Amino acid sequence: MTPVIQVERIGAAVTVQDAGWSGTLALGLSRGGAADTFALSSVWALLGESDTAVLEIAGFGGTFRFLSDARIAIAGAVMDVRLDGTALLHNAVHFVQAGQVLEIGAARVGLYGYLGIGGGFVTPKFQGSASTHRGAGLGQVIEVGQTLKMGADPRPDRIGLALPSRPKSSAAIRVVATAHTELFSEQVRTRFEETVFTRGSKGNRQGVTLESSEDFALQGGQSILSETVIPGDIQVPGQGALFALLADSQTTGGYPRIAAVLPCDLPRIAQVVAGDELKFKFVTREEGIAAERAERKARATLGKQCKAILRDPAQINDLLSCQLISGAVSGESE
Repeated sequence: MTPVIQVERIGAAVTVQDAGWSGTLALGLSRGGAADTFALSSVWALLGESDTAVLEIAGFGGTFRFLSDARIAIAGAVMDVRLDGTALLHNAVHFVQAGQVLEIGAARVGLYGYLGIGGGFVTPKFQGSASTHRGAGLGQVIEVGQTLKMGADPRPDRIGLALPSRPKSSAAIRVVATAHTELFSEQVRTRFEETVFTRGSKGNRQGVTLESSEDFALQGGQSILSETVIPGDIQVPGQGALFALLADSQTTGGYPRIAAVLPCDLPRIAQVVAGDELKFKFVTREEGIAAERAERKARATLGKQCKAILRDPAQINDLLSCQLISGAVSGESE
């Protein structure tokens, strides 16, 4: 393990995340892991790795001094990222030299940005995951002055690549029925699909509020027994406002659930900020399965979509070091 980063400044929560846990609901532990699982897959694809731990940066960035050479990949929320003052391309993998300083500014689009490193960040694991779950007291919340280590980089030459930006979708977020959906009248379910919701100011990795002028309260809903809930469930508390559960959600709940977001669409909710608008659309179980299979296939091929970064020579500060000409000969020689 090699010391790689000294944390000099953080603007908000920075945590270590990976894919999270599987099969731990019986232990009272939800999936956890990266809030935006597509961004996590993008980081892995850029680095040519999988299952390594990354830094999840919520909203306000930070400053990191590199103690050794490394490859880094940046994905997720669009943030102003600079290496020794030079802007770096988002959704790309870059080489960083020891002594250089990486500055990550506030998010301009989205909420959660991701910083991955070749070989992954090496931190303690619980049940196979290095993810940070504050509610369960697991993992690492990064602090100023902390030094992070990286594992052996299996692909040190894989640099200078970028992924096409994923366009922001305005389509309705797809949901499927839950065990409680039929308890809501057809009229209410139709109104749910027609309503434009606004992401409220209250929210974190456990879930976010979905505000509207409509009241979706279910008569007698408070008498429902507590049962298993998972990330993506949309709960309807007694006051009628909706709450969408995210990666660090509780594992049981007694509020009725009007719908459940498809896992492949859940990153869209994770990345909305206060004031963003959302709509929902019911799909059948079969349509949901097909969408999930298509998403898994798309993520599996992300590595093949990485293309070489084309740089504008006018914006290359270190142009003389790029070895654009070599092997020159005299024009008089035969």
